[in-house]
Amino acid sequence: MMDKAYILENNILEQYLLGELNFSEQEELEETLAKDATLKQEFTALENSLEHMAMEHAITPPEKVKASLMKAIRSSNGRVIQMNQNPNIKMYLAVVASVAAVLLIGFVYLFTQFNNTQEQLQVVEQENSQLKENVNGLNQNIEDAAQLLALLNSPDTQQYILEGNALSPNAKIVSYVNHAEKAVVINTKNLPKLDDTKDYQMWADVEGKMINMGVIDKNKELLAMNYIDNAESLNVTIEPAGGSDHPTVANLVSNVFL
Repeated sequence: MMDKAYILENNILEQYLLGELNFSEQEELEETLAKDATLKQEFTALENSLEHMAMEHAITPPEKVKASLMKAIRSSNGRVIQMNQNPNIKMYLAVVASVAAVLLIGFVYLFTQFNNTQEQLQVVEQENSQLKENVNGLNQNIEDAAQLLALLNSPDTQQYILEGNALSPNAKIVSYVNHAEKAVVINTKNLPKLDDTKDYQMWADVEGKMINMGVIDKNKELLAMNYIDNAESLNVTIEPAGGSDHPTVANLVSNVFL
């Protein structure tokens, strides 16, 4: 039977979400999740974070383009002028003038419709360009998500949990560190919210010196941080909005040794 420690140390939750467990392993994990509320909460948080990242940059489609740029010119029912066998010259000229007027009106109408069509085509081209940019952005997000999942599922990735201290007892961060890929990813689902004047910031301790790993984005639950070589521990402090050059040790809320 899988226990909680084995599941967390071997990234079993991630493998389950990726569908890489066999039927027997799936049953074992599901039984353990049903019995362990804390592990179930951890699983739900990871699942929600991955879904949130995949859907983070949703694309708003352009306004519906008209089904047809221009309808066919309405045909008009012309009257047939019955002429005497010997029409006089005045009637003949009147007919010619009438036909010329109709042709002129038709030409003006067609010219106006042509200009309108050109403008509509320009709008369509602009919308297509925007749609192409949105699709390219979505493809990039999907590629980033795939790389992130591969990192989480890598056997070289180690998981570390940063528990909150007395300053912030409810704080909790799950970190994934891969020294081979020089990558660090954190899950901040259980970090208490801060007001707009403050930010969480992560630091790596290298031989007693705190090196900045980056400010934690308030709007993301799963994000990559800067990897620091030879880090002995990971540390999180509360800093003024935008981060600090040096950590405020008095505001240390969580840390873990690597």
